[in-house]
Amino acid sequence: MQSVVTYEKPLPHLSLADWDARLYGLQVTADTRRADAFDLRHSARQLRNETKIKTDWDIYHNNNRLRARVYEIEQWKSTLQELLDRLDREMNALKEEKASTERELEQLNVPLLICSECLSNRDGRRSTELTYDLADTELKKELCVTESNKKLLTDRCQSAWEKINKLEVIKFKLQLDLNDKNEALQIDKDMLNLDKDCANITYKSDPLKTPKRMITYEQWLEKCEATKKMAEDGLQDTLSLRESLFVARERARNALRAQTDVTNYMMRKRIYDTQRARNELEWQKMKMEENMDKLAAELKIMGEQFSDKINALKVAETRLETRGYRPGIELAADEADIGLKEEVQNLKETIRQLQEKLDCAKATYNALEAASIKIALDLADKEHSLETDIRALEMRSALEPKRLQGTEKNLVLARVSDEVPKTEM
Repeated sequence: MQSVVTYEKPLPHLSLADWDARLYGLQVTADTRRADAFDLRHSARQLRNETKIKTDWDIYHNNNRLRARVYEIEQWKSTLQELLDRLDREMNALKEEKASTERELEQLNVPLLICSECLSNRDGRRSTELTYDLADTELKKELCVTESNKKLLTDRCQSAWEKINKLEVIKFKLQLDLNDKNEALQIDKDMLNLDKDCANITYKSDPLKTPKRMITYEQWLEKCEATKKMAEDGLQDTLSLRESLFVARERARNALRAQTDVTNYMMRKRIYDTQRARNELEWQKMKMEENMDKLAAELKIMGEQFSDKINALKVAETRLETRGYRPGIELAADEADIGLKEEVQNLKETIRQLQEKLDCAKATYNALEAASIKIALDLADKEHSLETDIRALEMRSALEPKRLQGTEKNLVLARVSDEVPKTEM
């Protein structure tokens, strides 16, 4: 009989061998799980280290690439900015040269007007003084030279205007390229300063997409080189164009000045010739009037003598007629009769000679008077022509350059007049 009552669960009990086997199985499972965890931790640590290193190196290389890109863009920006500055300087210098040429072109209106007025004024000469003389020829040459200078300067101004327009287009393209580079430079600098701790980083829907307008680096470099070459080509002939404007102005000014000097010389020579001809005609007129006065006095004396001879002839004929009434044998051909007849014949011959001489003297006097009137008219024409040429020469005094003296002349010759401050009066 049992003294203690025991109870057992109504379940199957394991044997010791099964218990040992189960314990061993748990040990093996725990070891396997620990080994797997170790391997997992090891591989995870290795993956973390590798990915961290790769990420750090990728960030480092990309930062270097961004820095190199920023440096490259800055170099191109500096190059294009220098070209833009040169372009601005060349455009300003070209505009100044063009403005100077336009002012020179406007100043040519004065020689044209004066030359036209001189030709019109000299065309008012009268009669025989209206000649194609050297002064008239040189005035027409001066008109042609002025017109040629005007056409030359107009063509140069047109070329400068076209060049300025081309430079404006180049400047616009340069500014547009510089604006793009400034914006790209700012974006790359911002991306260079961006890191994982920044607040404005987010996931993007499609970060690997390629923008439609994207070009290759080689194409970008070709476009930059093309822009640089375009600016350099545009700047290449601006200096020669500015020099051609300056040369054209100086050539036009020198040609006009030389022709003006020749024309003024011919005008003065023509005035001298006209004065000499006038003086000659005045002397001729004076001598003509003296001869006319002497001839008039001679005509008066000859007229008186002609009247005396007429009266003497009347006396002699009256004597002959009266003696013809002598009576008888007294009507004889005596010496008195012979003498009276000779006297009558001599008086008639004398009267005939005097009449011829009077007619010749009157014709000579009339010729002298006609020549004197003609000389007076020609003298009046020469006086009018002389006044016309003197007035034309006075008109041309506006073409004479201002004569500088002393310091002003030295400043102009040394081309430093713009550097000296102007004193206020």
